[in-house]
Amino acid sequence: MSAAPIVITMGDPAGVGPEVICKALAALPKGERPDIVVIGSRAVLERADALCKTGLTFEEDGGDETIRLIDLPTDGVADAPAAEESAAAGHAAYTYIVRAAEMAMAGDAGCIVTAPINKASLNAAGHHYDGHTGLLSHLAGGIKPFMLLSSPTLSTIHVSAHVSMADAIRRCTTENVLDVIRAGDGHFKRLGIARPRIAVAGLNPHCGEDGLFGEEDDREVAPAVVAARAEGIDATGPLSGDTVFARANQGEFDLVVAQYHDQGHATVKLIAFDTAINVTVGLPFDRCSVDHGTAFDIAWSGTADHTNMLAAIAYGRRLAAAKTRFSESPIGDSRAEPTT
Repeated sequence: MSAAPIVITMGDPAGVGPEVICKALAALPKGERPDIVVIGSRAVLERADALCKTGLTFEEDGGDETIRLIDLPTDGVADAPAAEESAAAGHAAYTYIVRAAEMAMAGDAGCIVTAPINKASLNAAGHHYDGHTGLLSHLAGGIKPFMLLSSPTLSTIHVSAHVSMADAIRRCTTENVLDVIRAGDGHFKRLGIARPRIAVAGLNPHCGEDGLFGEEDDREVAPAVVAARAEGIDATGPLSGDTVFARANQGEFDLVVAQYHDQGHATVKLIAFDTAINVTVGLPFDRCSVDHGTAFDIAWSGTADHTNMLAAIAYGRRLAAAKTRFSESPIGDSRAEPTT
């Protein structure tokens, strides 16, 4: 158990977050509950508990028999329509994240685990961020984080994520690729891997084939790998994107640097849709999340699968334990462009 608790934010009240939180907490052994704090709405969580028949009790203090809750009532959240976008739900989700970040920066949270939010609802409430990553970056003072997806057999960290393909190509620079390699190397060393094996995927088909399909891999990616190796990092690449993920999934590498969103996301979700989790690397505190959205198509039906939330809680505990071993988290260069 970490000294500081794992803090779970409830996410958008209209989505599946309250359901998967209740189901995941009910599935945990009672002895693993005291180091968890949920930030959300008591009314919403109790409604989810009744829907899912999980038999939980939420209290301010918590314990083996109860779940510790920081109840943050916000206007309209109890009456926000289920499975629909709304400003009330968006503002509630924003409020939970802000409190969690405040706790983390004060040292009162070992790791933040986030349930999904709805970007449209967030923006409808006047909070103009691209999602968790942009909001947490802002709350941390503008530090530019990196997005890492982790599954039992494959992990990938991204040079760019929520941007157009044209912008992703622009962001494929030696400086940015090197920053991501460093961030991934530092993250895995924190987790106890002394010399992480990092593969760097190429941007173009077959890494450009000596310029036939583009020059970015030779001009930008390869020099980043050379520079990383000169720093003592076990980096290899650029390697063709159509084979490198299979090689990593079979155990040859610990981490793949993906050049853009779908290169990394599509691969991880194909092999580990239910167990992959999203990790934000580079902030002054740790955050991981379920790797799915609010799922309005099934929200508040009682059918949402909580496997991903259990995986996120387990990874959060792993990060919190690593924090007790290292007084300072290795992070990437904050000058790098954000992987938003």
